[in-house]
Amino acid sequence: MRLDKFLKISRLIKRRTVANEACDAGRVFVNGKQARASYEVKEGDVLSITMGERVLKAQVLSVTEYAKKEEAGSLYRIIEE
Repeated sequence: MRLDKFLKISRLIKRRTVANEACDAGRVFVNGKQARASYEVKEGDVLSITMGERVLKAQVLSVTEYAKKEEAGSLYRIIEE
């Protein structure tokens, strides 16, 4: 699944267009490398998202096409906030 879509489905970022813009601006890293919105997310990847002064690190636990609001938190594990 594409990185921008995963960020939206997991609700780490609210909208896919915002996720796409964050990737284009260089604020999203996967496994320590800057990632494009088209990057294919895999289980075990470590995402690092810079939101203003805050840096959020999360590990991908599972990748699914759809997730309800209640299930979204089970797609990742917060490593550092």
